[in-house]
Amino acid sequence: MTRMPTYFISHGGGPWPWMPDWRAMLKNLEASFVQMVKDLPERPKAILMISGHWEDDSFAVMSSANPPMVYDYSGFPPETFKIQYKAPGAPALAQKAADLIKAAGLPVRLDANQGYDHGTFVPAYVMYPDASVPLFQVSLRKGYSPAEHFALGRALAPLRDEGVLILGSGLSYHNLRLFGPGAKVPSEAFDAWLHETMAATPKDRTARLLDWESAPYARTCHKEEDHFVPIFAALGAAEGEVATMVYHDTGLFGGVTASSYRMG
Repeated sequence: MTRMPTYFISHGGGPWPWMPDWRAMLKNLEASFVQMVKDLPERPKAILMISGHWEDDSFAVMSSANPPMVYDYSGFPPETFKIQYKAPGAPALAQKAADLIKAAGLPVRLDANQGYDHGTFVPAYVMYPDASVPLFQVSLRKGYSPAEHFALGRALAPLRDEGVLILGSGLSYHNLRLFGPGAKVPSEAFDAWLHETMAATPKDRTARLLDWESAPYARTCHKEEDHFVPIFAALGAAEGEVATMVYHDTGLFGGVTASSYRMG
């Protein structure tokens, strides 16, 4: 089995693929997800998504064979609360993931009830519209410890050699109170820091990310870092490997700069 890369992806806003105006605005993001599929060494055995929209007291692993939907957004058109993405779960791989997390000394539990949140079903739908690739999630852990989420990624790394595509799904800028023109300066500055950081040697890259709050406008861009933390897991799973920017956009929602990265 070929080793899969890992990714940190900016997943866009809400159920955007089902909203024509938003889909047009995020056409570059859509193109990046389509290109991701083309760039994979082979079809994934499963996708493991670490989404900024699910956190738990421990690390939780989605274990249902048929996960339900979670419409964790508000203020969107009624039809977006009826979206169905019927990808099968991956119970055996979920158990393996939980075992790896436990072996790393991290707290973990299986969750048979959790469904696909929009940080998961949105990119998965664009990548595989027919929902044919098994899909499961691992939660963030409350407290957002960078070191702990790097450790999560390191624990999950062996799954890459079993055909599992690990995606950290968040946003490189996520301040819902500062979307629009006010986002321009902070998101550009933080994005430039992130680009420089991701281009550093793996050792320096890890050190800089562990100290991410020192980045320019860090707490303006991420008042709560739920949408940034997935990058730690994606990097932990490919810690010694080169990172490449695979998506970059400016002026989103009137001012947001956002990026995505591939490792390996």
